[in-house]
Amino acid sequence: MDLHILDHRLRVTSISKNGLANFTHSLIKLIFLRNRTRCKFFSLTETPENYTVVLDEEGFKELQPSEHLQVESSIWLPLNVVSNGNASSSSQAVGVTKIAKSVIAPLAQQHVSVFMLSTYQTDFILVKEKDLSVVISTLEEEFNIYKEVKGDCVPVHGQDVSNGLQKNGKEAIQPTVHPVLIPKNHFCVMSLDPDTLPSIATTLMDVLFYSTSPKEDMQSSPSQDLDCIKFFSFSLIDGYISLVMDTEAQRKFPADLLFTSSSGELWRMVRIGGQPLGFDECGIVAQISQPLADSDISAYYISTFSFDHALVPEEDIVSVADMLHHQRNEPANS
Repeated sequence: MDLHILDHRLRVTSISKNGLANFTHSLIKLIFLRNRTRCKFFSLTETPENYTVVLDEEGFKELQPSEHLQVESSIWLPLNVVSNGNASSSSQAVGVTKIAKSVIAPLAQQHVSVFMLSTYQTDFILVKEKDLSVVISTLEEEFNIYKEVKGDCVPVHGQDVSNGLQKNGKEAIQPTVHPVLIPKNHFCVMSLDPDTLPSIATTLMDVLFYSTSPKEDMQSSPSQDLDCIKFFSFSLIDGYISLVMDTEAQRKFPADLLFTSSSGELWRMVRIGGQPLGFDECGIVAQISQPLADSDISAYYISTFSFDHALVPEEDIVSVADMLHHQRNEPANS
């Protein structure tokens, strides 16, 4: 298999709910006016706490500094696993499960934190630019690694890094086993022909910018037992659109324009974290994806500024809940 280091340098940001009005012009430009911006990697995810915006440096220029904008200090590089010339999740939605043992677990063992962004088309593993040499040396035995440079794929090899079990020099620690919540929403993972994006513009703006109610704001505390959770994700990456929304939001869109896999499956969410997770801890994705991979359960995984979110098939949610409950009752064995 091949591992591609994509030609994007990304920033991970957060826009506060009460500050969204300061950024609607920029976000509309980034979503709908592709010919007015050079941004090629854009993802916006709404959660009860905030809006997480992941975008390349060209897109980041569109966001004006504000007290309502938090910016994670690192530059992030997106990785993509390619098998037989096609993205690893090109048709069947196996998601992070397919790369849990070959990518996620080895990086966690080398104390490399990752930020995951699963889309309808594929899975992006974001790593900090400063960790790239460790990533390459860790994964080069399993993968042929290429770096995309102006449209060309250039082979790359491991650079000299520190000796020892922890190649990046950090002390290995037992990862925190974070609490999980399972809201009752049913979610859809869909795509859209970019040429038809103007046809859903008003609906998309309504869902993104005008759908938050006071009741939803009250649900922002992660310590509550959430019946339902506000979650909507829109990605426009290298010309491909991906949308993740619950069935209530889906009903607002024209059914003939959005498409999903032929089985039209529904997904349930596992929300990871009791307190905001931060960006330095490693092993968060691994502690969820590894048991799912062991049970061969498909999963999309979307990290946000505060918490992580895994989507598993509806028919598997009971077994997943039991599995994660057992893992949390026996942290020494996780």
